[in-house]
Amino acid sequence: MHIVVCVKMVPDTTQVKIDPVTNTLVRDGVPFITNPFDGPAVEEALKIKDKNGAKVTIISMGPPMADTVIRRAIAMGADEGILLSDRVFGGADTLATSKVLAHAISEISRKEFVDLIFCGKQTIDGDTAQVGPGIATRLGYNQVTLVDRIMSVDVENKKMVVRRKIDDWHEVVEARWPALITIERDANRPRYPSVPRRLYAEEIPVQVWNNYSLKLDPDTIGLKGSATTVKRIFAPETKQGEIHVGNGNGCQELVTVILKKLEEWKVTGVHHG
Repeated sequence: MHIVVCVKMVPDTTQVKIDPVTNTLVRDGVPFITNPFDGPAVEEALKIKDKNGAKVTIISMGPPMADTVIRRAIAMGADEGILLSDRVFGGADTLATSKVLAHAISEISRKEFVDLIFCGKQTIDGDTAQVGPGIATRLGYNQVTLVDRIMSVDVENKKMVVRRKIDDWHEVVEARWPALITIERDANRPRYPSVPRRLYAEEIPVQVWNNYSLKLDPDTIGLKGSATTVKRIFAPETKQGEIHVGNGNGCQELVTVILKKLEEWKVTGVHHG
């Protein structure tokens, strides 16, 4: 069994600021991290490897320094990594990104067929959740999105049963291979790499493929091949009377904050309709 996991290096959005003049992200001094949704995707692939035996290949598209996110996945237990890095890949939207990734996975599959592709549900710098389905569509793979639990894996019959998280309910689905699965962030807690694996990951060579290797038409990838462009980025203005509860502690926290705010308004005599 061969599993490919797509990972991405993203800016830490908690530290990203917006230039009020250019309306663009200020990336200077902002640390880059592995997309938080991708760690659980790597973990699900490794769990299958541990139980059923599998080869796990990590793939990422980005600048040369993006090999760090690949090495982190190898430190967790993945077998190898491939970095897709070329200036012509830069500025890609989800359409162009999925084209490059799908073509690269197709090339990987020529040497060793790819049974499963795992992706994080989405990336924190885009939040579109479009790249995974785009890859599946281009490759003609079955796809199951929003998976928060892999319930069973049947290697002999090449199928798996997964649970999808949809709003306030779940859906159980059987998926046959080849298939692409997108993983929810709360599907698991990714394992912590051992010291020997961390040292191994620092030394193992990561393959770098540029467009000379993939031979894609430059007009169909990167910025030129993108169907969408970002005109403006801005922080939404807070409307008067809005209450933001961001610690994720559930209904009890929400009720406490609302009651406190109502008490403040009552004391000050402020009315919000």
